[in-house]
Amino acid sequence: MHTATVGDLAEAVDVSPVTVRHHLNALQADGKIEAEAIRREIGRPHYVYSLSEAGEELFPQKYFRLSSRILEELKRRFSPAEVSEIFDGVVQNIISEHQGEYERLPFEGKLDYLVSLLSQEGFLAKWEKDGDRYQLTEYSCPYQSIGESHTEVCTFDTGLIVRVLNAPIEQHSCMLQGDSCCQFTISPA
Repeated sequence: MHTATVGDLAEAVDVSPVTVRHHLNALQADGKIEAEAIRREIGRPHYVYSLSEAGEELFPQKYFRLSSRILEELKRRFSPAEVSEIFDGVVQNIISEHQGEYERLPFEGKLDYLVSLLSQEGFLAKWEKDGDRYQLTEYSCPYQSIGESHTEVCTFDTGLIVRVLNAPIEQHSCMLQGDSCCQFTISPA
């Protein structure tokens, strides 16, 4: 586990220790970091900070190579249709876990639920109303690195969107194609 003091962090990002403490307090309140008091022979203890388990989850893990190899093997052994069915099965498992939580919500409630669900899966998304349609924008994709080699992963979030909203979607931009975000238009039924 890596630890750092306020001084270490202030020096690393070239800001004042007061600013660092402010941000550390917010991160600690959110449960993203932990503080440990280190006693010294003289004076008050000083603190070292480290990421909590919740904080660690915010950073990409080093599973890229393994995930890529697994996907390569799946694609070698199975037809494209079967690989697509596997991804669809993953989406269906997530939907099954949340069954009964969103079906009776009004459409905008479903959109809020979807944004929360996407967030749990590592996406940063928001929605806004555009006349009688809606725009959903994803600003980050947790699978962007692996998606560059395995575009099948793009079906994951679109599958969640379609299943939760039960409405047709149209995708206008995609980060895997070099766009700054993934954007969808949704027309409620």
